[in-house]
Amino acid sequence: MSPNHPVTVRKSLGERVLHALAFEGLAIALSAPALAWLLGKSLLHTGALTLAVSTLAMLWNMAFNAAFDRVQRHFGFHRGAKVRVVHALLFELGLIIATVPLAAWWLSIGLVQAFVLDIGLLLFFLPYTLGFNWAYDVLRERWLARDGESPLQTADARGRM
Repeated sequence: MSPNHPVTVRKSLGERVLHALAFEGLAIALSAPALAWLLGKSLLHTGALTLAVSTLAMLWNMAFNAAFDRVQRHFGFHRGAKVRVVHALLFELGLIIATVPLAAWWLSIGLVQAFVLDIGLLLFFLPYTLGFNWAYDVLRERWLARDGESPLQTADARGRM
């Protein structure tokens, strides 16, 4: 798409909340038990940490994706494989910046150890983020097409802004 025909992704606040809850709910279900096993901590201890990280991640998810959608509308690019990889990398980088200090404090470890732990989690979450968001977008497009709506609109279809 050219800048003269920007792509618009319309998502309500309710849809953004649903997206974030689904993303984080599945992430907690997968990561809390694995983290407990790997660290030799109780599921309650790692579950509380993953819930706190999940809360941060949900807020970041909604804010980041809203900003990413605005950038997409402005530049009019398509979310192909390369853009999805960049999207996932930027999302995870922001999350690492927020969660390393929390993990260090909660687990009583140093920042370097928490960073290494976060890098390990990134190896799981990077493909998870990529796959989840791609699957979500495909399912969303099918759902909207079934209802006769278009998930993507051009500026011409909406009228010039």
